[in-house]
Amino acid sequence: MTDLKDIKAFVFDIDGVFTDGGIYAIDGDLLRKYEAKDCMATRIAYMNGFKTGIITGGISDVIAQRMVRCGFDRSDIYLGVRKKIEAFDDFCQRHGLKPEQVMYCGDDLPDIPVLKACGLGACPADAVQEVKEAADFVSEFQGGRFFVRNTVEMVMKAQNKWYLDDDEYKKIF
Repeated sequence: MTDLKDIKAFVFDIDGVFTDGGIYAIDGDLLRKYEAKDCMATRIAYMNGFKTGIITGGISDVIAQRMVRCGFDRSDIYLGVRKKIEAFDDFCQRHGLKPEQVMYCGDDLPDIPVLKACGLGACPADAVQEVKEAADFVSEFQGGRFFVRNTVEMVMKAQNKWYLDDDEYKKIF
C-alpha cells in the first residue's frame, strides 16, 4: 500500500461508490442518488490540484453531467467500461501518473484488477467480500453514504491539503 502522502489522483466507480447502488428506472432513464458531501470532497480535491476520474460500467450522460459539476473533467469520465484496468491505464498515462500515485475506489468484481494495480485500493463497507479482500482500505461508510468523502478527506488531511478557499470556490463552481 502506498503512503497517503504519495497519492496524486482519485479514481472512482459510480454505482455502489458514489451511490448506494440503487437505480431507479423512469421512462427508460436510469436515475441515481448522490450524496452532496461526497461531491464537495471531490470539488475540494480538484481545487487543491488532485486529478480525478470516473470509471463505470454505467452508460448515461446524466452520470457525466453530475460528475462534471463535482469537479471532474469530461475527458476523465469513462462510461460503459467493461474492462476497467484499460481505462485506468489510459487515465494514468494521459496524466503522467504511476499507478501507485492513484487511489481507486470500487465495490464489485469488475473493480478488483484496478484495486490491485493502484497505489491505494479502497472500498465501502458494503462492498462484496472479494473486493474487501483485494482492497487496502475498507471504509466504515457504505457506498453513497459519505464513503467518497471519507476516502478523499483521509488522503488530503494526511497531506495537509484539506481546506476550502471560499473565494476560489466561488470562481470555479
